[in-house]
Amino acid sequence: MSKGAHSQRCRMQILGSTPWRGQSRSRTGTTAYKRVLTGLLVVVCAIAATGLTAGVAPPARADETKYLEFYTPPDPLPPGKPGDLIRSEPARLVYEPSGQLGSWVATGTRIMYRTTNAKGEPVAATGVYLEPHNPWPGKGPRPLIAYAPGPYGLGDQCAPSRLMDQGIHFSQGFDLTFNYEETFLATMVARGFAIIVADGVGMGIHNPGGPGPEFANRLSAGTGLLDAARAAMQLPGTSLDPHGPVAFWGWLTGGQAAGSAVEQAATYAPEVNIVGAALNTPVANLSLMPPFLDGNLLVGALAYVLNGVVNAYPETKDLLIGTLAPRGLHFVQWSSEICLVQSVADFAFRHLYFPDNTGYFNVDPATLFGNDPVKSLLLAQNLGQAKPTGPVYISTNRYDTFNPYQASVDLKNDWCAKGADVQLWTNQEPPFLNKASINTLLPYFIDGERSMQWLADRFNGLPTTPNCAEAPAPQPA
Repeated sequence: MSKGAHSQRCRMQILGSTPWRGQSRSRTGTTAYKRVLTGLLVVVCAIAATGLTAGVAPPARADETKYLEFYTPPDPLPPGKPGDLIRSEPARLVYEPSGQLGSWVATGTRIMYRTTNAKGEPVAATGVYLEPHNPWPGKGPRPLIAYAPGPYGLGDQCAPSRLMDQGIHFSQGFDLTFNYEETFLATMVARGFAIIVADGVGMGIHNPGGPGPEFANRLSAGTGLLDAARAAMQLPGTSLDPHGPVAFWGWLTGGQAAGSAVEQAATYAPEVNIVGAALNTPVANLSLMPPFLDGNLLVGALAYVLNGVVNAYPETKDLLIGTLAPRGLHFVQWSSEICLVQSVADFAFRHLYFPDNTGYFNVDPATLFGNDPVKSLLLAQNLGQAKPTGPVYISTNRYDTFNPYQASVDLKNDWCAKGADVQLWTNQEPPFLNKASINTLLPYFIDGERSMQWLADRFNGLPTTPNCAEAPAPQPA
């Protein structure tokens, strides 16, 4: 499960169908939203279709060598503390490779900074800072949004800070990806928000033979995001006040990172001036997700999680490998090298277990994930373990069939019980193509404007509207 070379094209395999037995408008505003929303639907349909067809001859692989020098951390790391800058350089910002189809109203700076991994050890992480060209029209100094991206894959080439330099990454086979969150980023900077996009611990770092991304790890996701905010405040020549307001944003695993950041801030980064966090469909309870992943468009996310566990806790490698059937070994190892579209093309709608070991696991996943030690590993990644610093906005869909609604409800209740200021917004889009995760994907783009406005209100000092006293209806069975 190490991060080896981004190797040969895998041939797709169609597995059986027996289910797992367990259970304001800126210049980048409205038009851009429609464009990305339409594009998202096209991509989802296209990659779902390709997942059911045979592979094609791979084209030439893209050249990623230009990133090696910057993304290879010094060994040993220079002396310092979490959040210290290690290096920075200008970053190209484009929507597509030629850079001719529209332009960002921001200047980019790629950064490498010190942070800590899941075990509290010092490591290097990367990201990209966006300095707006437009003034901040609100109250006080220019605000900073620490942006935790959603899942893009685990290969080095999938790192969001690299994607912003390319617009669209394409290397071979179906290993292509693009920054599907660029509309939010472009809109935010057009409205005067400064942004630091954090790749996440291990993501994009050139570290042959070493641990890869600590995907969906609660601890390092939060510390990596907090330290990205610290590092952005140290960049020379920005319009930021070193003590200015900071908010966090994320979707899915990015939502987990944002939630973890506000949970850990009081003890890890008490000097950061946090005004709030917007969590969009946050991964708040990994232990609830495996039954939903079986046969799902995004079933490849489970391979990301398993890789993330081993990268964060290498002592679990033998245990987890022992539960994998031959196809499962390929599923996990190949997923450590590729981006999201390739994952969907290769693994969409596959089932996890068959009694004859032709699935991905040689044990029933209901047993594996429902019992220790794996259950404890997953529960350790849960949000809700500490009172967050600042108010929190949680946005999710009642009928989500990838990241269950109940996880967000439980998170709201856990935080409210600790005295936090929490607002849960429930999107009521009815169930549609459940295994295609439409109720995970579309609400983010539909309700993103609402989340951005909530953050703007926090920066402008407006009162919050918590709804801790309200009891939302449970997720339908």
